[in-house]
Amino acid sequence: QADKRALKAVLIDLSGTLHIDDTAVPGAQEALKKLRNASVTVKFVTNTTKESKRNLLERLHRLNFDVQENEIFTSLSAARSLIEQKNHRPLLLVEDSALEDFTGIDTSEPNAVVIGLAPEHFNYQTLNKAFRMILDGAPLIAIHKARYYKRKDGLALGPGPFVTGLEYATDRKASVVGKPEKTFFMQALSDLGCSPGEAVMIGDDARDDVGGAQNAGMLGILVRSGKYREGDENKISPPPHLTCDSFPDAVEHILQNLL
Repeated sequence: QADKRALKAVLIDLSGTLHIDDTAVPGAQEALKKLRNASVTVKFVTNTTKESKRNLLERLHRLNFDVQENEIFTSLSAARSLIEQKNHRPLLLVEDSALEDFTGIDTSEPNAVVIGLAPEHFNYQTLNKAFRMILDGAPLIAIHKARYYKRKDGLALGPGPFVTGLEYATDRKASVVGKPEKTFFMQALSDLGCSPGEAVMIGDDARDDVGGAQNAGMLGILVRSGKYREGDENKISPPPHLTCDSFPDAVEHILQNLL
């Protein structure tokens, strides 16, 4: 069948795909086990800006997911690499719980604005400080620009609206680090020794997970869990390789059709 490619890697989104807050998507742990028994490498790619890698890992372990720390690639790690590469001293607009992923980075007399989702810090004063720095020439780095995400209590604003507000006020464009950026997906694959054509991405965000992966040359599978809303699959072109109910269905499809 024409669909068969040499599939080597499966990239999996976390929040909205494997779990929502502290609740696992039904059957996801079993499905992950099945996938691990197949001949593919698994990597978890997440646009988190709220939680350090350690917090993420602890949560996944509490929910009985078999995940190793070196299998998680986050937008925070990607942001840190960029900061180090450019020798920036960042004003870090991220939740306090995410700060540990920036341990050792010099933040004195900041000369760059790094913004994630930081509800505790998104007040007029802090955003105004960032605004003034950007006007004075500091680069604006967005850990990601998601419009919203899914929480237990419903949908919630992501960092996107706040990044866009700063862009609008300063007439500057942010450099975006996480999904849907091609660089992010390429970095995630880089240590797996496989090309985009040998990888598939599973996620609940049509634009950031599926659209981003497909733009990078992978296949994308959209799941109708998490932040998914009716009609999301029509927001991207080309459309998802597949839209299915949840992560276990995506795994079944991969095992039956792509391997």
